[in-house]
Amino acid sequence: MTQRLREIGIRMALGAETGNVYSLVLGMALRFVAAGIGAGLILTLVVGRALASQVWGIHWYDPITLGAVILVMSIVGLLAAYAPALRATRVDPAVSLRQE
Repeated sequence: MTQRLREIGIRMALGAETGNVYSLVLGMALRFVAAGIGAGLILTLVVGRALASQVWGIHWYDPITLGAVILVMSIVGLLAAYAPALRATRVDPAVSLRQE
């Protein structure tokens, strides 16, 4: 968020509402969360078969566990993005434009 402080300050100076800024920062963070979950899911499905053949008693595909992990990671990502998004809504446009 600090890297884009000037951009957020300009948006706020031009009349962006706090809800717009909040959704912008939260959306950027959740894109990274979605990319990480997607890469992890693909890697899990690829590596899962190899591990299932090496370890007795586990299955290569468990939809309940995968769903639970996706849900937990989504919640953790949302909570991690909440504080920077909230801080971005409190940016003073005049201060952020004067910093450079």
